[in-house]
Amino acid sequence: MKVVTAEIMQQVDRRAITEAGIPGLQLMENAGRCCAAEIISRYGSSGRAIIVAGKGNNGGDGYVIARYLQEAGWRTDVCVVAERADIAGDALANLERLGKGCLNFCPNEAALAAAARSWREGTLVVDALFGTGLNTDVAGKHLAAIRLINGSGLPVVAVDIPSGVNGTTARIMGEAVMADFTVAFGFPKLGHVVYPGAENCGVVVTVDIGIPAKILAETPGYDYLDAAAARSLIRPRSPVAHKGSFGHTFIIAGSTGKTGAAAMAANSAVRGGSGLVTLAVPASLHHILEVKTTESMTVPIDDDATGRLTEGACGALMDAAAGKDAVALGPGIGWHQRTAGLVRILSAALSNPLVIDADGLNALSEQPEVLLDRCGRITVLTPHPGEMARLTGLATTAVEADRIGVALKFARQYGVWLVLKGARTVVAAPDGRLAINSTGNPGMASGGMGDVLTGLLAALLSQGYEPFDACCIGVYIHGHAADIVAADKGETGISAVDVQERIPYAFKLLQQGS
Repeated sequence: MKVVTAEIMQQVDRRAITEAGIPGLQLMENAGRCCAAEIISRYGSSGRAIIVAGKGNNGGDGYVIARYLQEAGWRTDVCVVAERADIAGDALANLERLGKGCLNFCPNEAALAAAARSWREGTLVVDALFGTGLNTDVAGKHLAAIRLINGSGLPVVAVDIPSGVNGTTARIMGEAVMADFTVAFGFPKLGHVVYPGAENCGVVVTVDIGIPAKILAETPGYDYLDAAAARSLIRPRSPVAHKGSFGHTFIIAGSTGKTGAAAMAANSAVRGGSGLVTLAVPASLHHILEVKTTESMTVPIDDDATGRLTEGACGALMDAAAGKDAVALGPGIGWHQRTAGLVRILSAALSNPLVIDADGLNALSEQPEVLLDRCGRITVLTPHPGEMARLTGLATTAVEADRIGVALKFARQYGVWLVLKGARTVVAAPDGRLAINSTGNPGMASGGMGDVLTGLLAALLSQGYEPFDACCIGVYIHGHAADIVAADKGETGISAVDVQERIPYAFKLLQQGS
């Protein structure tokens, strides 16, 4: 499913007006009519709607909604958060079509508070205050209006996007309406599907407001990874395939106290469909991994006295990685300067497709320019927001405030495929492609989930998937497997091994259309 930025949607509207000759007034009429139809479909053919409208086109949509609801038998109270003189253009034209009896102009906080005293008698509140292009923090009467909407105790329907949510970055601009239901126009926006904004949207329905199909098809956007999108990427397996058909994955992982990370990465590569998996581990821990990994081959690599791999192991690891279809580096290798040196040397030297995670990312954070040495080679990084902050030098809050922008910039700058983990994981490619994952749940907030994803991504690369497709399939299946576990056991106490074991079943359900 295609999702767009607020800026792209504005361009779509302009094209509809200038190229297709559709008046802006007609687009507003279509938008308001569709919203009213959705309200009637969900809340019935009668009731009392409190419509909180701003002075711009989002408010204009609200006036159209009020008119159609009135025609259907609803009572409407339109609270206009502006002076009448502030309203112009198409919004004014629709304001003037409304009967004066339903209008209440509330240009200040005192007037808003007085109007809100009667809201408790309403059926629902329609938020038509701001649209998707809001780019400054709300304040004054607008902040007061948002707080009154949220405190009304009524169901809230947002027009295009909850007021206070930035449609492009999904940032909360100070405070935002918490909607139960959002009617999006033309396309869903990034603010509908990326957190934190997505949390404010409730159920999102996208409606057709009459923009020509040709313009919609030509509109650039990003991918929202729903089941149909993920399913389209998976290749069928040949009935005459053998283990060599599905690649050989090589995993460099583990240190004292972190053998579980190595085992989970290897076992997930097996569950992810790799024909062969070899796990390279510190020699002093080799006997442990021989027990933990039944299906994988293991290679003992000389380590130091503390059970860590260091720069001295680079030659042996390079030899062992030769000819492998993909390499995963980082799960559980620990944090030490000599281990970090090994990561940087291998990152620059390995020609294989490479997935770097966990402690491998921490090593790169000190010298991210090492990634430039891999220009032209496939490199996948899988940071969580804290690791992303270390890689970029940003605060974690800054990463979370603009996940899309941060991911795209880093992927382009360093020529990598970036998987920025978290709620609605983001996949960014060096060529500017981007996808947002739809699967996963809060039960995944536990240790080892990243190791499972690393093994799965490496397995998909080993099978010859194009890097962007491998990342998209991997994050979708990873989250889907966790959703399967949550449906069976609940979200509390989900383990990484639970998720790992459901990976084949997640593939099966997806390919069957579930």
